[in-house]
Amino acid sequence: MAALLLLRTCRRPTIACTYKYTYQGAALANPSYNRRLASTEAAATSVQLANAGGLVGYWQTLSNSTPVAYMQDVLIKIHDYSGLPWWASIVLSTFLLRSVVTLPLTIYQHKITARIEKIALEMPAIVEELKKEAAMAKHKFKWSEQQTQIVYRRSIKKQWQNLIVRDNCHPMKTMIVLWGQIPLWIFQSVALRNLVYMLPDPTSIQAQIVTTEMTIGGFGWIPNLTVVDNSYILPVALGLINLAIIEVQAMSRTRPSTRLQNIANNVFRGLSVVMVPVACTVPSALCVYWVASSSFGLAQNLLILSPEVRRSVGIPKTQTELCEPYDLLWLKIQQRLRLAERPPADKPAAK
Repeated sequence: MAALLLLRTCRRPTIACTYKYTYQGAALANPSYNRRLASTEAAATSVQLANAGGLVGYWQTLSNSTPVAYMQDVLIKIHDYSGLPWWASIVLSTFLLRSVVTLPLTIYQHKITARIEKIALEMPAIVEELKKEAAMAKHKFKWSEQQTQIVYRRSIKKQWQNLIVRDNCHPMKTMIVLWGQIPLWIFQSVALRNLVYMLPDPTSIQAQIVTTEMTIGGFGWIPNLTVVDNSYILPVALGLINLAIIEVQAMSRTRPSTRLQNIANNVFRGLSVVMVPVACTVPSALCVYWVASSSFGLAQNLLILSPEVRRSVGIPKTQTELCEPYDLLWLKIQQRLRLAERPPADKPAAK
């Protein structure tokens, strides 16, 4: 959903099509300077008219929001202090921000998941005890079968909630990565879009300089980051990396996938495919960011599978943890490619 919405915001604004940027230090003797200045004034007037006419909409509000403004400042400062070209600066800022925001949240999410798995092992004994108590209460208080089942289910629910409170592992906390990753992805995408199109103020000298730097801040087949990648290399790479993330998560499960998990995997596979044509319509600067972000996510997911890494960051060992995750992934890939005759047996970690 976020990908489809960003298609609208990341497309080139109409105002940017008629605006030509200039440096403040341009020579006044240059005959084209007055025309450029007039174009700048016309662009600013168009923005004001759009705002007055109520044509800005939600995405313009997002473009002018405070979080996006802060993100633009961060991106510019990272570029200025690092001295790197813009494509490398975008990659560096992506890795830094995801290391600070999403990596700690991912580790915390895995800790919560491990705690939930551990308390789930305590429930069978509790359930058996509650069954005995329910049977005794039914006989003692002459309850009907329906009354007994109601009390029994309430007792189980209360015991489960007590365990969750005891270990501080509410299941909603397993969604914490999305709460941090989605806003970060949206804000950085819109901030890069603003930098490319000199928004929200096209008359700003800094905005003009940044956009000019981006026109020569690319690499290889995309020297200009303000135009789309006509080779489609980055958009296709984005789709493949996103699909790889989904497949790694699916193949690293030791338990059979539920129907809900299969539906979710198919939905995310569809979104990964949809992102390819979306990436074909946006500036290359955004494609560089999206590919860098997805690459970080893939590396993060592979790294967090390692038992040594999990112990080093304090994730508890569980029964479903894989002893040799990378060997298992490679064998499952071979099986999918029909290079192996039988699917490999999962190897849970020893207790």
